[in-house]
Amino acid sequence: MQYDRIDARILEIVQKNNRLTSEVLGEMVGLSATACQRRLKRLRSEGIIESDVSIVSVKSVGRPIQMLVLVTLERERSDIIDKFKKAIKSSAEVVNGFYVTGDADFVLYISARTMEDYERFTRRFFYENSDIKGFKTMVVMDRVKASFAVPVEVPSED
Repeated sequence: MQYDRIDARILEIVQKNNRLTSEVLGEMVGLSATACQRRLKRLRSEGIIESDVSIVSVKSVGRPIQMLVLVTLERERSDIIDKFKKAIKSSAEVVNGFYVTGDADFVLYISARTMEDYERFTRRFFYENSDIKGFKTMVVMDRVKASFAVPVEVPSED
């Protein structure tokens, strides 16, 4: 997957606002609307752009309780890891999940309506899973930054 300087600029812009029209985006990067559409289509088909999403306020949709949860599995076997990854993907409460190195095996970002809802979730998701050795919950006091934007390296011109 390769991209050029113009693609890098497009990526920087759409990470901040993916609702711009092709005409506006084209003006910003010096291309026609059609050329921008072609580039966006290629960036998506090559997996450079994974998804177009909106970041929703958890409080506005009634899920103000947020936690970061460190999960340790009983054993590190590929079948157990794959099974837990599948459980993460199928759980609406798990907003983000990361397979990590260090003291924990996974870090999960979870949202809930209330602490009682979170307790019910822990019983179902953690305590009923015999592959989980333990988990530690950190309650989020304030979401300081919510973004999926990553720094885009501008390729050098050869």
